[in-house]
Amino acid sequence: MAQAFVSTCVVLPDGIHSAAVLEDEGIIRAVCAPSEIPAGYAVHDFGTLALLPGLIDSHVHINEPGRTEWEGFRTATRAAAAGGITTLVDMPLNCLPETTNVAALEAKRSAAYSKCLVDWAAWGGVAGDNAADVAPLAAAGVRGYKCFLIYPGCEGFQMVSLQQLEAALPHVATTGLPLLVHAELEEPIAAATAMLNETSNDWRRYATYLASRPDEAELSAIRILLALCRRYRFRLHIVHLATAQAVPMLRQARAEGLPVTVETCPHYLHFAAEEIPDASTLHKCAPPIRSRANREQLWEAVREGVIDLVATDHSPCPPAMKKFEEGRFDLAWGGIASLAVALPVVWTGLSARGFGLTEIARLMSAGPAHLAGLEARKGAIAAGRDCDLVVFDPDAEFHVSANDLHSRHALSPYVSEMLRGRVMATYLRGEKICDLTQGHASFASDLQGRAI
Repeated sequence: MAQAFVSTCVVLPDGIHSAAVLEDEGIIRAVCAPSEIPAGYAVHDFGTLALLPGLIDSHVHINEPGRTEWEGFRTATRAAAAGGITTLVDMPLNCLPETTNVAALEAKRSAAYSKCLVDWAAWGGVAGDNAADVAPLAAAGVRGYKCFLIYPGCEGFQMVSLQQLEAALPHVATTGLPLLVHAELEEPIAAATAMLNETSNDWRRYATYLASRPDEAELSAIRILLALCRRYRFRLHIVHLATAQAVPMLRQARAEGLPVTVETCPHYLHFAAEEIPDASTLHKCAPPIRSRANREQLWEAVREGVIDLVATDHSPCPPAMKKFEEGRFDLAWGGIASLAVALPVVWTGLSARGFGLTEIARLMSAGPAHLAGLEARKGAIAAGRDCDLVVFDPDAEFHVSANDLHSRHALSPYVSEMLRGRVMATYLRGEKICDLTQGHASFASDLQGRAI
């Protein structure tokens, strides 16, 4: 039956309106005034609760096939649904095999089949000498490519040298797809780490870890990437920007007309180095969470539009890999799990700084949809798009508990944080896939998520 989703706060591309979203067969057919709902529609009236477009997380490590003890499609898509995320775009690592050729892409699609509560797509990998795989991966349906200019942190996925990257870039440019880059260089990190080890620094201290990955590691990488972008005119996307010192050169690149986009992550906008306890390896990620002043400068880059989107870089692992007993940042896995709480984390920061809900739609739906080439189907409440919706209470406040995470391992630095805004329900193509109105998550038994 056709449905009408009604609210006094529907977040549309042109602003917030009292409206009805008309759905039939999973597609938004029209958006109209509540008084104009045609006869025969089943009406769901959410009152003053906000209706947001389904969120898209364009930076997720699902880790299947090969490392389902870390996460997996079943648990990752469940956590996503609880967080209002209706589409995930999966990174080409830390799964095994890595998604660096068509056979590995098909293996991932087979592994995901019938396990997904939300839709998903795949990034391919530019790794080592696989330039010849770039075009076939595009033809097979990847949404773009990911590469590392530094060791990725686990065996399997290879970083690229500058020579290997330049061999791949003409192929990437020809596809028209974006290249997502982990922008840190090894040399500044190696030099800083050597100096810290020579002076017997304590690796249980967060300050030691932060000093081991200086801003210059990001800055030098971004300078090189912008120079390559000028030469090859490929679509460059900087993932998980952590240093605000890069904002001026990114602003200038945009002014030049370079095809550059930028993301940051919820943890860089929420936490600050001064507040991270020593031995709290749950906070370890790469690049690292930097200072309070740096965080506020990232928020200014969000306000200015230099930062195009926010993505989680959801990168979970088994508890033992966080080295809780040792508490050493140099030994612990670097990754933060946040799929189920990313929306309230970002809204907590946005609302405290005077932003409105339209910024959530820009940063966490429209921006990622554009990056991944999903605008025809996702990213906005508009006629012709999939009817992916989030019912959101922007005024609710809650302390995060482990039960709120819904990932395979209930590990996150967000546990015990006080956040603002709560997902009340998530709809995928008009079907309710998660209901949180009773204070706990109830998930649909029918797994309708698709590879897109």
